[in-house]
Amino acid sequence: MRARVQVKDNNRSPSAGSIPRLPPPPSGSSSAPPRPPNPSPKPHQSITMGGSGSPSAAAHVADTRGEDAPCEEEPGNDEEKYQHEQPVYFPEELVGNWLSFSCLGLYYCYKISLRGCFNQTTAPTDIILAVKCDMGPEFLCNSFNLGGVEVTVEYVRIIHLNQEQVIFARRFQTTILSLLITNDHSEVRDAIKYFHELQVSVGVVYLLLPLVSGKIDWCSIKFSTSRVYEATEKDMRHCHSCKHANVLQTEDGSFCRCMLQNSVVYTPHNGKFYYVTGFRDLNANTPLYLKDGSVVSNKRYSKTSYSLRLTCENQPLLAARGLFMVRNFLHKCYQEVKEPSNQNAVEWPPELYRVVMAPVSANTLFSFSFVPSIMYRIKCLLLSVKLKIQLGPRMQQFNITALKILEALTTKECQEEFSLESLETLGDSFLKYVTSQHLFSKNKLHREGMLTSLRKKMVSNTTLCQLACNSKLVGYIQGEEFNPKNWIIPGLGYDTCGNSKFFFLYTNNMYSLKKISIKSKRIADTVESLIGAYLSVGGEQAAFHFIKSLGMDIELHTEMQDELKNITKSEEFKAFINVRRLDLETMLDYSFNDCSLLFEALTHGSSNIAATTSCCYERLEFLGDAVLDHILTLYFYKQYYPECTPALLTNLRKASVNNYCYAHAAVKNGLHKHIHHSSSEQMIKNLENSGRSFLGPSHGWEPGIGLPEEQTYILFAPWTFFPFCG
Repeated sequence: MRARVQVKDNNRSPSAGSIPRLPPPPSGSSSAPPRPPNPSPKPHQSITMGGSGSPSAAAHVADTRGEDAPCEEEPGNDEEKYQHEQPVYFPEELVGNWLSFSCLGLYYCYKISLRGCFNQTTAPTDIILAVKCDMGPEFLCNSFNLGGVEVTVEYVRIIHLNQEQVIFARRFQTTILSLLITNDHSEVRDAIKYFHELQVSVGVVYLLLPLVSGKIDWCSIKFSTSRVYEATEKDMRHCHSCKHANVLQTEDGSFCRCMLQNSVVYTPHNGKFYYVTGFRDLNANTPLYLKDGSVVSNKRYSKTSYSLRLTCENQPLLAARGLFMVRNFLHKCYQEVKEPSNQNAVEWPPELYRVVMAPVSANTLFSFSFVPSIMYRIKCLLLSVKLKIQLGPRMQQFNITALKILEALTTKECQEEFSLESLETLGDSFLKYVTSQHLFSKNKLHREGMLTSLRKKMVSNTTLCQLACNSKLVGYIQGEEFNPKNWIIPGLGYDTCGNSKFFFLYTNNMYSLKKISIKSKRIADTVESLIGAYLSVGGEQAAFHFIKSLGMDIELHTEMQDELKNITKSEEFKAFINVRRLDLETMLDYSFNDCSLLFEALTHGSSNIAATTSCCYERLEFLGDAVLDHILTLYFYKQYYPECTPALLTNLRKASVNNYCYAHAAVKNGLHKHIHHSSSEQMIKNLENSGRSFLGPSHGWEPGIGLPEEQTYILFAPWTFFPFCG
């Protein structure tokens, strides 16, 4: 529950006054709400209204700011600043060396299931992920979306594997993933050739085992990439049931039909891989209709086009299709999983094919086409869990999921279905709020200008970036779009000497693959989005403790100190108490113990009261502005997210958190009649004579256009204070 901040006025709570619901933008409108004219004068600046403005009043306003007024800073260049030599973390659960891994004996197993409307003849099989250690409670049962497919990762049990099983399983996964990702015959050949070598250098280490009817498919794992299929072997290949029956001759030897039926084949004449879908009642002498209209037999076509001489003319043609495409299924624009088109289908004599893997089903191939995207997501979730732990035991009390942390770490450059932008907007408003009330309470004698300057420094990109670097957070940021072609296949990536081609560094008690340069602003945005993540799940206390865990010296105050009391001696204050207090408290539905706060909130710097008591609303404006910004942003986030885009969330806030909305609400409720200003009477008269209506909502896309622009800045500050009081 959000802590309500009060200023030594604890008499009674206001009646439940909910924030008005902001209507959706007008249909067909995707643009931002109208922007106020720029530049905008500050609320405390003197405004000339119908020629009644007083030069002396203007001079007095300048004087009230005194030496607290900060000098204008030169525009920064934070967006172009970089932090160099920053690590990119990799979870230790997936790192090791194959020699040690193969000798563990016991492995933690997680079942990966894919569910969705695939609309095709193939359906994905489940896969077992075997790792060296427990991945933590987040993976007892976790699910996420992948291109319209629901992926579930569920802990199964600890299983025993001997070294031979590990070796065959590693060979299977490197071969099938090389086929799907690289389509490079040399990569596949090397995966098979060096399968028995167990490297001792650090690399990516885990196993991916296909399931059939709930059991590990050891038949495919052991035999589909057996050494019997290397090009040097010319023995007949057959399954245990058919022996010498139904044997067909291929480019690299004899195979039985059932082995070919579930196989991946390679055609040397065009350098492509296919998976076999069946046999046709056609042969090498069957007419082949070419695109130019000519008709030739398969036998003649093979000879003239590829210089291949077929010797087994009566063998049935082998029907095959191109392999499933490995894509970035995490991309936000990815809509539907598609089967290879008929354009990739071929029907050729078996002698043109070389068998690469058999037996291996099309369903297994389909499932493994998702593996790079799935494992990339698991890697990111493991890092998110690690970050939660790194933040310390105090943060463990807040039940925030790894997926929510990952959202806060994912930049829009990743092009995924979520990004940190909405959480950044939310975290930015809370950071502004908590720093404002901290500075307000700590610096009783500072005016609005100095407080704003101090807050700007506390929440600057430079400060937030430094806090993140000191806390070792930068390596968790996901700043690039996932590319399956660059994904490291577990078991590959070693040279002929067994040394890893990928160098894992061990820094900050974390493995990292590389070091990069990253923009300071991106780092600062991530800090704000993490604040927003904890705020959205655990409330203000969670967000505040996260800020404290970064090392920011700040306090969350639930009660403020009294403001200056010398105004209570003025005649104007006594008249205010006797005449206006009751009307205002009735309007606000709130009774003040300390009426000086109400009086101060209504006193403009140009008034005579300000000249004699140094009292004006600047400090309360500074605080109230931050409170309104925070509560409205939080309201919009909870009301509309995640249906609305980050851009729309920002526009919703802009449409309501601005001077025009506040001033319109003030006039609509008659609050302007109680403001102490050097030209109060003239202001009231001008508004009454304007002939404009102030009915309608004071929030949304068209917040009361009828208010004269020059008066919004006078009316703005008092209105920001009252939600803070209540």
